[in-house]
Amino acid sequence: MARYQDGAAASDVLDDFIAITNAAPRQSAGWTCLAWLQLLCDQPEEALRSARFAVKLNGQDPQARINLSVAMLETQAKGVRDHIQVVQQILAVAPEVTQELQASIADGLARKPGWPALTKVKSWLEI
Repeated sequence: MARYQDGAAASDVLDDFIAITNAAPRQSAGWTCLAWLQLLCDQPEEALRSARFAVKLNGQDPQARINLSVAMLETQAKGVRDHIQVVQQILAVAPEVTQELQASIADGLARKPGWPALTKVKSWLEI
């Protein structure tokens, strides 16, 4: 995680997170990170599977739901609105999470400028 935060390319740390999820398959945070990296690496089908599993493990993780929403948009899967609504509900009761999500979205747009699916999610969440 530190390498990614220090600016390493998503593709450079992707295999590390595959190893993490293989070693600890019941940890939602690993799947959430893996889905994000897969999205950044233009692997939307893989990201969709990883994000679905992250949400299954922890349905209250707004980042997992955002990743799932982006992956669903990129694969034209149905049901995005439900996940956006859950994130909106979480933000209503836990507004302190907003800054963390804003930072994540800003990171995504910096690493993948003009990312249409993430831009849509950002506008829907109004963050």
